[in-house]
Amino acid sequence: MDAALDRLVEQVQAARADKTPLDIRGGGTKAFFGGPPNGEPLDVAPLAGISSYEPSELVVTVRCGTPLAELEAALAEKGQCLPFEPPRFAAGGHSSRTVPPLGGNGSGEMPPPGGTVGGMVASGLAGPARAAVGGVRDYVLGAKLLNGRAELLSFGGTVMKNVAGYDVSRMLAGSMGILGVLCEVSLKVLPVAPATLTLRLEMDAATAVKRLNEWGGQPLPLNASAWWEGTLVLRLSGAGAAVRAAQARIGGEVVDPVLAAAFWQGLRDHRDEFFVGALRAVAGGASLWRLSVPATTPPLALSGEQLVEWGGAQRWICTTAPAATLRHAAVAAGGHAVLFRATDKSAGAFAPLTPPLDRIHRELKKAFDPDGLFNPGRLVPGL
Repeated sequence: MDAALDRLVEQVQAARADKTPLDIRGGGTKAFFGGPPNGEPLDVAPLAGISSYEPSELVVTVRCGTPLAELEAALAEKGQCLPFEPPRFAAGGHSSRTVPPLGGNGSGEMPPPGGTVGGMVASGLAGPARAAVGGVRDYVLGAKLLNGRAELLSFGGTVMKNVAGYDVSRMLAGSMGILGVLCEVSLKVLPVAPATLTLRLEMDAATAVKRLNEWGGQPLPLNASAWWEGTLVLRLSGAGAAVRAAQARIGGEVVDPVLAAAFWQGLRDHRDEFFVGALRAVAGGASLWRLSVPATTPPLALSGEQLVEWGGAQRWICTTAPAATLRHAAVAAGGHAVLFRATDKSAGAFAPLTPPLDRIHRELKKAFDPDGLFNPGRLVPGL
């Protein structure tokens, strides 16, 4: 082991001896997400660097304190990317710099560096392309984890065929660090698409959901979508001929590539007009909810601003409505609701677990972190 990992092991051993909870921190960009941070800081930022990268094999192994911006820059040099577009929040969880809506001057700035690879995996958050390409866990091939006994465990490998039995490495995606300290992960990456085109169409929410589901059942290179305030924006991505054929079939107005890139980056990093407005509303007492529902779900009759992503499967709602109202609406539609941002999260950030799922979560926690050291309460209250 190296010095950075040695220090983490020593901290975990000391915390276990003293029964002191630990708050795992990397870039500090997702402290707002999930339950409130609790415990002594456990800084993983020194555990940084790309361990190995094989562009021809589409696999990268990277230490989890590595800045996400650093990893993406290395992939971009080889014409590759993390296709699920993990959000790149700034330190503190948001950025004061905004991207203009489509139709603006296209002067949106690149986001400041924010977030680490470990935080990306632990949070499990993905961006606009999630519905088309899959989520974070679909790209995790292997992982090294420091558990609550200060043991370094290895799971998976660097190719899909290495996975046998319980796929623990993928289970870590979205676990919010409650099982242990992510030290290193191996990720599948993909080439950047040869052609990309953004279209804008004017329509109401009900029509947008209907059209998105119709197009989703056709062989179209639809990579991302977003509807807000009467405008549907689509991103086509793939082979040039396929993108041109889809454009002719769908219609709509072609968006300038520079402006389109700024828009999708703003949506990915929550710097666009909707999310900036939501941040202001949250500061004033509203809450930002993320609802996961079947893509065919009609527009939800809920108060507040709504943005529809992922072909209709993700609904962002900024509202002052009670938590019970949002959760009931999500369950009635066959989905669930996450309290994404709020000044008061006493209602719980994530949907309450059913008794069988709650038991599984608690047994896993006990197996990996028997003394309950890591990120207490970030995923499940009391866990």
